[in-house]
Amino acid sequence: MIVDFNGMEETRLAQFKGGAGETIAKMRVDEFGKIMYGRLEPGSSIGFHPHETNSEIIYILSGTADFLYDEGMEKASAGECHYCPRGHSHSMINNGSKDLVFFAVVPEHNVPDAQA
Repeated sequence: MIVDFNGMEETRLAQFKGGAGETIAKMRVDEFGKIMYGRLEPGSSIGFHPHETNSEIIYILSGTADFLYDEGMEKASAGECHYCPRGHSHSMINNGSKDLVFFAVVPEHNVPDAQA
C-alpha cells in the first residue's frame, strides 16, 4: 500500500497530547497503527504521554527536537531517529527557531491477528 502524503489534507491538532501550540499533520490511521508526516512550529510541542499498547518511531526530516524521554532529555536533529518503545513515555518539543518536520510510525502491539 502506498501512503501519499502529497494528496492528504493537513490536520491541525491544538495542544496535541497536552502539548503547546499546534501539531500540523497528515496521517494514515487504522486499527494497526498510525503513520504521520508532521510539523511543529517554534515553541510548539507534543505533550508527555505513555505508550501502553504501541511504540513510536520518529525520524527528524528538518529542524531539531528536544525529547523528554521517561526521566531524561534527548536532542535529535535532521537525519536522526527517536524511538519510544511500548511501556515508556515521551514528549517532543520544538525549542528551535525553525519548523520541526518529522515522520512518525506508531504500530499497535495488541491487535488481533488480521488473518484469523
